[in-house]
Amino acid sequence: MPASPHHNPFTDWLRTHAVPLDHLDPEAPLDDLEPLRAIIGDARVVAIGESSHFINEFASMRERILRFLAERCGFTVLAFEYGFSEGFPLDAWAQGEGTDDDLSAHLAGTIPVGVDAPLRWIRGHNRTASTPVRFTGIDIPAAGGSLLPALTPVAEYLRRIDPGTLPIIQEAMRIAESFAGGSAAAAAPAWARLATAEQDALSAALTRLLIRFRSVAPLYVSRSDQHSYDVAVRRLEGACHADYTFRAMADLFAGKGLTADTSARDVYMAESVLWHLDRFGPGTRVVLAAHNAHIQKTPVSFNGHLTGLPMGQHLHRALGDDYFALGMASTTGHTADMARDENTPFGFTIDATALEPAEPGSIEAAFADAELGLSIADLSQARPQADQGNVDPATGPDRIRIQSAYLHTPILEAFDAILHTPTSTVADNL
Repeated sequence: MPASPHHNPFTDWLRTHAVPLDHLDPEAPLDDLEPLRAIIGDARVVAIGESSHFINEFASMRERILRFLAERCGFTVLAFEYGFSEGFPLDAWAQGEGTDDDLSAHLAGTIPVGVDAPLRWIRGHNRTASTPVRFTGIDIPAAGGSLLPALTPVAEYLRRIDPGTLPIIQEAMRIAESFAGGSAAAAAPAWARLATAEQDALSAALTRLLIRFRSVAPLYVSRSDQHSYDVAVRRLEGACHADYTFRAMADLFAGKGLTADTSARDVYMAESVLWHLDRFGPGTRVVLAAHNAHIQKTPVSFNGHLTGLPMGQHLHRALGDDYFALGMASTTGHTADMARDENTPFGFTIDATALEPAEPGSIEAAFADAELGLSIADLSQARPQADQGNVDPATGPDRIRIQSAYLHTPILEAFDAILHTPTSTVADNL
């Protein structure tokens, strides 16, 4: 049953251009994904989004696409919306360190955003692969929940090469420990209750450490090595961006936030992707897994207010056509709404919310009106080009779901392709 009776040129275009897919099962044959090879072209970073975390179908498709891009297209890195600092032990595990059962301990206490299954696939793949697939985290520590996953290894580094700075980082860690939680939803309110002097002391200590790291780089590198230094600086930058985000969120909730001030997390994620890309060497191709709202190439706005400049916008500026954004959407079933609740480990509960019929003007409505099932649409073909009769952007979709709400943005500019799964179900292992 179509979602709405109205016709528009984009729906007609979608009906004739979307490519049907055969399988959702991550272990199913990959031949139906072959059209994806031409759709992504030579892009070095292919971002795979999702309109909500914690959705079974999105996780399954992400695993299938990772398999396809690794096995058939030469991609050798999976970058994930997961802490930069915490990513290193996961990569070591993916390369064969420890036992198969160790992963559960590594992931204990982290938000179950779907990193477990791809890591298990990578570990198995790497047992026989001529070129191993690497895993990298790109996010601020603990999704903004705690600075300690970043600061603890920095303190260990400083203990070896500049012990005189230990009182500064230990003071930062003392304050960080006092409000640490499982995610920013838990930590930000606790940070806001700290005395202003404590908040300021934390920011001052982090800034002082970061500027010292940069000022005496030759000394630090001579006492360690370039890679250890680079990792330590990036970890410290993650703590600084997380600390900035606490202030930005507190101001936002107090109704006095600066424009797009919560973008500090997204620019850190973008810079982390570029950091890894630089270090893996020429020709490296990266699969990047994150929420649609992080991978889109256009600003994030709600109710006409600019709220954030996403990672995808920063990556598109840096990489141009070498960055490819593949959004994922669904038309029926349930989505995972996240309701703030400080009495939970992560600061939110996950509510399985039934999806209403898609709003007119949304990419979901276009797929519903075109009566399409599991399929992928190459939006670059729909973008207006001189004398090619492509869709007028004014008639292209102007919104996409974010959980059960809608994010308004010109979809043809925001994403290079959309993968549509007709039904979504909320994971039951949460």
